[in-house]
Amino acid sequence: MNSSLASTLRFYKEKPEYIKSDFLSGTVVALALIPEAIAFSIIAGVDPAVGLYASFCIAVVIAIAGGRPAMISAATGAMAIVIADLVKDHGVQYLLAATILTGIFQVIAGFLGLARALNFVSKSVMTGFVNALAIIIFMAQLPELFGPSFTLMGWPVYAMVAVGLVIIYGLPYITKSVPSPLIAIILLTLGSWIIDFEFNTVGKMGAFPTSLPDFIVPNIPLTFETLKIITPYALTLTAVGLLESLMTAVIVDDLTDTDSNKNIECKGQGIANIVAGFFGGMAGCAMIGQSVINVKSGGRGRLSTLWSGIFLMILILLLDDYVRDIPMPALVAVMIMVSIGTFDFKSITEFHKIPKQSSMVMISTVIVTILTHDLAQGVLVGVLLSALNFAFKVSYLFRIDSSLSEDKKHRTYHVYGQVFFASSQFFIQKFNFKEVLNEVTINMSHAHFWDQTGVAALDKVVMKFRREGCNVHIIGMNEATRTIIDRYALYNKEGLEDIIPLH
Repeated sequence: MNSSLASTLRFYKEKPEYIKSDFLSGTVVALALIPEAIAFSIIAGVDPAVGLYASFCIAVVIAIAGGRPAMISAATGAMAIVIADLVKDHGVQYLLAATILTGIFQVIAGFLGLARALNFVSKSVMTGFVNALAIIIFMAQLPELFGPSFTLMGWPVYAMVAVGLVIIYGLPYITKSVPSPLIAIILLTLGSWIIDFEFNTVGKMGAFPTSLPDFIVPNIPLTFETLKIITPYALTLTAVGLLESLMTAVIVDDLTDTDSNKNIECKGQGIANIVAGFFGGMAGCAMIGQSVINVKSGGRGRLSTLWSGIFLMILILLLDDYVRDIPMPALVAVMIMVSIGTFDFKSITEFHKIPKQSSMVMISTVIVTILTHDLAQGVLVGVLLSALNFAFKVSYLFRIDSSLSEDKKHRTYHVYGQVFFASSQFFIQKFNFKEVLNEVTINMSHAHFWDQTGVAALDKVVMKFRREGCNVHIIGMNEATRTIIDRYALYNKEGLEDIIPLH
């Protein structure tokens, strides 16, 4: 934490111009956080104060303890969906306990270095994740445009959204000293006071809290039965929260052309959730939409995240009369900007240049995510398909050549490539067991055995040749291959030849 403070002070000393831009971008984020926090509270089945308190606590703590400056973390829809059943069946106190346990698991994940798992997320999965999120963000705005029953809301609503988009995209051509989304929200709020039309406003979404959050110890029995109830939810929240946070961190890395410490981010997310749980908030994680708003509005440092949380509480406690009047069409315009800015349009325009397998991974990730509204499930499907795709590609690179001695009694097989579960059958099929030979040499100088399935395939080959009365010599094993073969192979064990299945 001291190193984070030192690096933050050094950052603002070297680039003092970012102090102003971070304050302004954090202001925009705070305004956009309020309706989302309330909406996510409704999804979770809790009072709006639970989502608002969570957003405040998580944003403030992650700004200090996190590993990715300028990334916004707060209450999120993905986490709200997970905890809805827990709240329904057991109540808010169990939600707070599950949130604290989630934080503990996330801190442990950070110490274990589990952020390395992000290396298994391919570019195709990342693109699918981004595109699915952009579509979900856009779809979330449709009720504000067409109502819950998809009926027209009136021309002032669409005019306000259109004017908001013009301001957001047009103002930067005139000046970039103030974030255009902030100006759009202010001007459209002033306009809503003038226009004689009943706009849906932030105040109509739910009640605001009237005080700062209090320290709360969850009022639940400290028993093994309680642990059995909250642990499955906490584990799911841990996985979903870290997955979304780490992938959002990668996106912010790309947007800002900077790097971040993913393991520190895991610990920071955990600490933030522990604090949120003890102060009456629900579990949260990084928000790609708000993070994009922050970065697009000029946010680059930890101050933008810190101020977004602090200003959020100022808005709902001191400026609530004004915040309640913010028309939802103004925020819809901002979120449409986020959706457009998030979507990777190159994945569409260059679709014909992308390998078919990679395109299928990307499309599958998008479809599963949209159908389930669960980014974790979409990414999991994408990762599994990527792994299968990789395994098949590697298995096809495998080959075996052979040469016969002049006396036609000794054949040497040269193995090239990777021998593992996906290529083990090809390995067996490349040998001719009916050829009359005295000796067979298997040269593995250019091969590598990866798993027990590959070793079992080698066992079958050796024992089949022995059953035909042929002596087998294996040469050229690298150290890693020799280690796994010595551990798992049966052909080199005394008296075990008969137990190896040949069919």
